[in-house]
Amino acid sequence: MKPGLNTGHQAVIHAVVTPEMFAQFDGEIVHRAYSTVTMIYHMEWASRLLILPFLEEEEEGMGGAVSATHLSPSAEGSSLTITATVDKLDGKSVHTFVTVHNGTKLIGQGEVKQVILPKSKISQMLKKE
Repeated sequence: MKPGLNTGHQAVIHAVVTPEMFAQFDGEIVHRAYSTVTMIYHMEWASRLLILPFLEEEEEGMGGAVSATHLSPSAEGSSLTITATVDKLDGKSVHTFVTVHNGTKLIGQGEVKQVILPKSKISQMLKKE
């Protein structure tokens, strides 16, 4: 990784809840609300934005772990703010703490771990045996 990524760095994304984000299984909508699956996607995306400027040409980030707590529902049309903050840098791992707000209300939070690896190693890992 290029130098410069430090604890405390933040990335923010904004989203508006749409029907594609509703809680659903096998195409059947369970709740017309922001799903936990979509929340985790947004948490990983915000965390990824933090590492992108610091990746070397031959590097890529891979998800290593996610933990999340979905605290409150958000209906269609709700405006969300997802904020990822670098919490810890550990060798080739970047740990972020992520919050999801609907206005001023905290609706979710969690941690995302990304592992920075050479693209060649990722390709090797993905080869079929």
